[in-house]
Amino acid sequence: MDKPETLSPKPVKSTIPAKILSRKDEIAAGFIAHAENHIAELLNGTAKKRFIATDFGNLMFIHPRHLTNTLKITINTSVCEYMENRLVAEAQALLRDTSLSVADIAQRFMYDDPTNFIKFFKGMTGITPLQYRKSIQ
Repeated sequence: MDKPETLSPKPVKSTIPAKILSRKDEIAAGFIAHAENHIAELLNGTAKKRFIATDFGNLMFIHPRHLTNTLKITINTSVCEYMENRLVAEAQALLRDTSLSVADIAQRFMYDDPTNFIKFFKGMTGITPLQYRKSIQ
């Protein structure tokens, strides 16, 4: 009796054009560039407000949900997560490298009330900004 022929799996060719596949990377790179520019504006005091996904989507002429979904696929984070992590990193650098008060740092990041910034920082790091500053001295 003849041995049954085994079928080896054929490579599946993507039906999505390469142009579209590279678009997601273009969106991610564009977002990161806009986000870093916005953070620089926050730090130097020229920003009028702290951006959210809608603002970044408007800058890039795409829907905020599409932006967030694309970022989840490409860099495994959302607009909000990316900005929160960057703001904490910049706040830690300011706490470490400057003598700015917590209220001044909060104001740079467009927090009207320093207590909201303290809650944000503690929620992200587990300690308050002053505890962080004391821990690194």
